[in-house]
Amino acid sequence: MNNLRLLTGLLSLVLSSGGACAYGQSVITLEEIFETAETNSARLRPSITAMTEAEREISVARSGRLPDINASFSLSYIGDGFTAKRDFSDCQKAPIPHFGNALSVSITQPIFTGGAVTSAIELAKLKSTAARYAADFQRDNIRFQLTGFYLDIYKYNNLRGVVEGNISAAQKVLQEMRARYEQGTALQNDITRYELLVSNLELQLVKINNTIDILNTNLVTTAGLPAGTVIVPDSTILTRSLPKNGTAWWQDEAEENSPSLSLARSGVEISRKAEALVRSERLPKIGLQAGWSIDGPILVEVPPINRNLSYWYVGVGLDYNISSLYKSNKALSKSQVATRKALEQLEATREEVILAVNADYVRYLEAYEELKTRQKSVELAERNYHTTSTRYSADMALITDMLDAANSRLDAEEQLVNARINIIYYYYKLLFTTGKI
Repeated sequence: MNNLRLLTGLLSLVLSSGGACAYGQSVITLEEIFETAETNSARLRPSITAMTEAEREISVARSGRLPDINASFSLSYIGDGFTAKRDFSDCQKAPIPHFGNALSVSITQPIFTGGAVTSAIELAKLKSTAARYAADFQRDNIRFQLTGFYLDIYKYNNLRGVVEGNISAAQKVLQEMRARYEQGTALQNDITRYELLVSNLELQLVKINNTIDILNTNLVTTAGLPAGTVIVPDSTILTRSLPKNGTAWWQDEAEENSPSLSLARSGVEISRKAEALVRSERLPKIGLQAGWSIDGPILVEVPPINRNLSYWYVGVGLDYNISSLYKSNKALSKSQVATRKALEQLEATREEVILAVNADYVRYLEAYEELKTRQKSVELAERNYHTTSTRYSADMALITDMLDAANSRLDAEEQLVNARINIIYYYYKLLFTTGKI
């Protein structure tokens, strides 16, 4: 429903703009972007197709339980033969009916395959599950990347507002300086230095706008949104009440939901099932057999009988590859090593997830502390700027003091914006690491 509402909103923007190529600005939530990427992301599509391919493989494996039916038919020309003594003397021509025909049908229904068919089916199911986990892992990666683009757009939009505010304030100071210069109470050098400050701020604004354009293009392309869409992040994202559950809770969530852990576990199960499949080669194969055949002429008689011979049969067949007792040892040894490797990979992945969750949780709490510090820094920088501005107006401060105060305020405001975004970023980083994004 949200995805439909998103696309409907984009369409209405096009119609209201008279069919212009650009889609205009759209306030889109991060969740709506996730939903759009679910169906439109070109990077996610191969993983979804791989899931479908793995599901088809299950049907292929199940066909191993079906009977094998073989039919053959042939027409042939049979030349005359000859008879001779054992020393090849006294050769005599043996006329044979020249038209030959053969028709046979055989059916074999597997009864016991040593677990080969069952293991093949279960292996296909495990591979299908692994394909789903791989798709989930790719989906989470795309979502986290989209989160980074989205939050960076939000951050640079706020930074643009901060820089624009500082440019406006600096231009007012410049007007005051020019007025004082005309009165003879300010130096041209002071005006020049402040004009340099404004020029640097304007250059910074250009760079911010370019960065926003790049981030917007990256987000729109990755999410599969229409070209020309300009993303305006939801302004309520910073007002959300985010949980501060303990690290143990996050570790439990990661153990249960992490796609990388699930993928590693499925790797262990696949290796074990492949090992069972190798073992099944050592067991005999038993199946019900039935067949019917008709051949002519009957060549086993001398002279040949120009008639068709038909017969049928039913029974039980046993197929046992005795050489597998000594040939499968190496394959079984290799499978056992592969299982051990998969178990080791699972433990290594679990360790990586534990460390990542712990680091992300520490940074998440640190972001809250940083926000408090940055808020105090902005308050102090603002107070310092106003104090310095008042003193400068009263000829009690130098232009360098004004420049330092303006730069300090700009830096503090930028750091405050970053601190607010960092809280959201590390929260989504925790969701990504634990598989809950």
